Amino acid sequence: MLSRLPVCDHSPVSEGEETARLLGRLPIFSGLSEPELQGLAAVAVPRSYEAGEVVFREGDEGSSCYVVRAGLLRATKTHSDGRTIALTELRPGDMFGELALFSGETRSATIEALEPTTTVALLADDIRRLLLAQPDIAIKMLAGLADRVRGANERIASQSFQSVPSRVAGVLLTQVEARRDEGAADGTVVVNATQSDIAQLAGSSRESASRFLATLERAGVVTLQRGKVLVREADALRNYIY
Repeated sequence: MLSRLPVCDHSPVSEGEETARLLGRLPIFSGLSEPELQGLAAVAVPRSYEAGEVVFREGDEGSSCYVVRAGLLRATKTHSDGRTIALTELRPGDMFGELALFSGETRSATIEALEPTTTVALLADDIRRLLLAQPDIAIKMLAGLADRVRGANERIASQSFQSVPSRVAGVLLTQVEARRDEGAADGTVVVNATQSDIAQLAGSSRESASRFLATLERAGVVTLQRGKVLVREADALRNYIY
């Protein structure tokens, strides 16, 4: 467990200390000592991305993994029929890109920033040295990857069997819950996503998603605005999920 800073200590926290704390909150690094976390933070590379900027694309060579410091990203994969499937959204404290470190293969998904985002990159050589010294970290990383693959498979399966209204309502409800986890108050929740974004997350065409969003607006469940959706009756979304 991370120790708390004394209340009376108002000294500024350096970027390296902040990075060490960020890494220390990740389950895979929970067993590292403070000096080990500081050593890892010392080789971490800060990187920033604007909204719409791609961190890496499916098929790119991979030589680093990333930890989200602030912002929001989306992982997508291209289906064999040309459709783009949204796998997950990545928020502060999430790690991504680890698979390339284990397999040495190309990136399995495309990662795009949905809003201004900052990350720290951990290079493959540094991670491999750490894994040799701390083999239990590899086990934790593999467990985390397995959970992510399981979740992606469940989302893809649900998109195959659920109707468009059910998938879109599920996406909106997931977005609301994520905003509330970040501190949003009860009541109306602002989801900063375009109708195209929501359609992509739901695995549907924009036209089909837009028709259902218009139905929700007429029912008073949401209000559609440019680049965002105001969810006014989140609980009502559950009536469309089956």
